[in-house]
Amino acid sequence: MPLRVAVDATPLLDVRTGVGVFTDALLRGLATRDDVEVTAFPVSLSGRRRMRDVTPPGVRVRTPPLPARALHARWRRRSTPRIDLLVGRPDVVHGPNFVVPPARAARVATVHDLTTLRHPELCHADTLRFPDIVRRAAAEGAWIHTVSEAVRDEVVAELGIDAERVVAVPNGFDPPVGDAATGRRLAGVERYVLAVGTVEPRKDLPSLVAAVDRLAVEHPDLVLVHAGGDGWQVERLDEALAAMGHPDRVRRLGHVPHDQLGHLYAGARVFAYPSVYEGFGIPVLEAMSCDVPVVTTAVPALQEVAGDAAGIVPVGDVDALAGAIASAWTDETWRSQAIERGRLRCERYSWEACVDGIVDIYRAAAAGSGRPRVRT
Repeated sequence: MPLRVAVDATPLLDVRTGVGVFTDALLRGLATRDDVEVTAFPVSLSGRRRMRDVTPPGVRVRTPPLPARALHARWRRRSTPRIDLLVGRPDVVHGPNFVVPPARAARVATVHDLTTLRHPELCHADTLRFPDIVRRAAAEGAWIHTVSEAVRDEVVAELGIDAERVVAVPNGFDPPVGDAATGRRLAGVERYVLAVGTVEPRKDLPSLVAAVDRLAVEHPDLVLVHAGGDGWQVERLDEALAAMGHPDRVRRLGHVPHDQLGHLYAGARVFAYPSVYEGFGIPVLEAMSCDVPVVTTAVPALQEVAGDAAGIVPVGDVDALAGAIASAWTDETWRSQAIERGRLRCERYSWEACVDGIVDIYRAAAAGSGRPRVRT
């Protein structure tokens, strides 16, 4: 008999950032399996009518009236209302975005990162509540899935959850498909350093801008191209751009549709990802799969994903970032080694393997191996 799984698919209703991509890939993978019967539901009154339109084929959809703000506030304090009867009496309920609704069924919550604890200054007020929600779910018996070993270690250390009930299953990724000539045309320049991501403090684009400015004289053909819309604290990036001695070396494209990003990756000479903190790092793998050398930061999850295939620099170190970009730009020996190693890194990550690992968590949770121990 198939395992009945209900997944909170609310992330599908938003712009497809990392959590939305994960949720979509998970549902698509589950829908192809004979041993799982999957149902998607939204915790959103306004999004109920769109749920069927954004859910992958083969996934059942239930749309009970679930007001997100009111329920999230209640679930921080109480284990009601339970979701089971509203979504078809599942064996397992999965919350792929930190919050897993109360249920009599087994429960799994995915934790993508602990930005809320490591860098609370980079978070919105609503997300600062996630650690308490995860702790409460774990105390009630939920299993915790993390997207990297680095985040697993943080969850065990920072949230005090029994390590046996916190399981790392890495994300997969979809290798972009693109044409280098089209990418250069979109970028408006023949040779460029590519940065991808919404403008927000965690991505530390101001440091990247400063690094590119320092390279401008020695490398007159080096241009930074950024693909990503405005998020929050955009003024920090604006200030960095205004302070440049060579402002013509940065081109901002704004939001670029996902089917166009592959072209930009393919045309790039270097990919720079100077993040302050990450739970995984899909863009690093996307760049490597396009044979683009990568420069990123010494964040545990990024080091885990990139391994020896990238130039790694300390967070916020503009001089080191500039130096690593310069090497990736000019050192042909290093470039060829990074490209080859990047291909090997990419072979380790697939959505199929990710879904297989998560189904293993579902089965362990449904089997009921006791309550996790939470230190207080």
